[in-house]
Amino acid sequence: MAQFKPKMVLFDLDGTLIDSVPDLWVAVNQTMDELALPHRAEADVRNWVGNGIERLVERALVNDVHGMPDAALFERAMPIFKRHYAISNGQHSCVFPGVLEGIAYVKSLGLRVGCVTNKAAAFTLPLLKDMGLLDQFETVVAGDTLPMKKPDPAPLIYAAGWFHIHPSEALMIGDSISDVKAARAAGFSIICMSYGYNHGEDIRHYHPDAVIDSMAEFPQLIGCN
Repeated sequence: MAQFKPKMVLFDLDGTLIDSVPDLWVAVNQTMDELALPHRAEADVRNWVGNGIERLVERALVNDVHGMPDAALFERAMPIFKRHYAISNGQHSCVFPGVLEGIAYVKSLGLRVGCVTNKAAAFTLPLLKDMGLLDQFETVVAGDTLPMKKPDPAPLIYAAGWFHIHPSEALMIGDSISDVKAARAAGFSIICMSYGYNHGEDIRHYHPDAVIDSMAEFPQLIGCN
């Protein structure tokens, strides 16, 4: 018997559906070039993503996942990063293995499907379109759709309201502690992907309801009423 029988499934974007780090890494280092700062390693950028591009830029400026840059430097860096990322976005990204099969399975059950991400809409929608995923989702809640982002539960609750579905009948698919915290606060169940972005930590430490290696495993976990 399936462990989860939701009426709605929401998917995180970066680190869950798409490996977008290569695009972000390019934009980070182009930003560093303009600011006469050293290049950052791709492995470090992979550990810095997941809390929106503002936090990524802050971490890149100081080369530290916990650090904060000088406010004036950050204000100078953000428009530079956005300019470069608007060009690199979708150029080097790829859809993770199993994603297409997983989405197709969920939709075959007749479940409602949406995407909830901390990435701004100006970058989210082109990326989903370039990766051939935009039409898979009935709604997309981006990082600037609401004043709050994950780990705040507001984006998840907003999506549930959009579908007229109670949070107790909703399932989140994510990869990070932000996804787990948002799901718990919203009253969602949550499955996390083992391969995602979680600042170098094993997502199992944060006790999602299940952790899987591929969305191709959905049939073992997700059913319908």
